[in-house]
Formats: sequence, structure tokens, C-alpha cells
Amino acid sequence: MEVKPVPEKTPPPMDKQPSEQKLKMEGILPEIEPSNDDPATATAGVSTDETKTSKSIDAMLNVGMNVQIVLGYSKMPISDLLTLSRGSVIELDKKIGEPVDLIINQSLVARGDLIKVGENRIGISLTEIVKDYIIES
Repeated sequence: MEVKPVPEKTPPPMDKQPSEQKLKMEGILPEIEPSNDDPATATAGVSTDETKTSKSIDAMLNVGMNVQIVLGYSKMPISDLLTLSRGSVIELDKKIGEPVDLIINQSLVARGDLIKVGENRIGISLTEIVKDYIIES
């Protein structure tokens, strides 16, 4: 069986294409009034610089970040580290009930309390946003 290539459809030249105004007059393309209530048309009154910035921010929203919840820290000599085995207890610098640290990309962002989530999961309830992390404009 022979496979024949499908001819590509090329759009008509720009001068042969119907104008937006003509399509609106013929009722094919509806006229849209800008409305700040409708997110799809909310950018109608926004400058192109603001729209470009918005698109740049939207592109970054799916960037993965390294998030860590730090229960505490401990310092010990290598000799003690080498003697650790199953069941060993490492004492941390925090007390029970003290907030844990939320670290994003090696920066302390917030603190919070550990909470139970569901049957057998834990989470963090944020209680404090670290001021050094907030950039004031």
C-alpha cells in the first residue's frame, strides 16, 4: 500500500484574509467589551509591559522548589557519628512544642507547628513569616 503525502493547507495571503472588523460586521466574530470582572478580558486596559510581566510570572509558577521542614539540628564529633546504629537517639536543639523551620531553596521563609494530617501523615501549620524573606517594594 502506497502512502501519499497530504498537501499542506496554506492560509490565504494577508490581503485576501477577511479583516477583524469585517468578521464582526458579518456576525462571525463577536464584539467583546473589556470587563475587569472577566479574567479573559481583564488585560484589555493593561499596558503591554504589564501583560508581558504577567506572562513571565505565569511561566515561573510551575518551577519546582526545594522545600524542607527542619525539626532541629545537632552537632556531634565524628567518633559519635560512627557509633550510631539502629535505635540510636540523636538529641536536637529544639524542645517539644517549639516551632519548626520552613526552608525554601536554602532560605528560612517561615516557622510553624507540626500537625497531624489524615490518618498517618504530618504537616506544618505556619505561624510566622520571616521578615527577612519578604521584599518590600
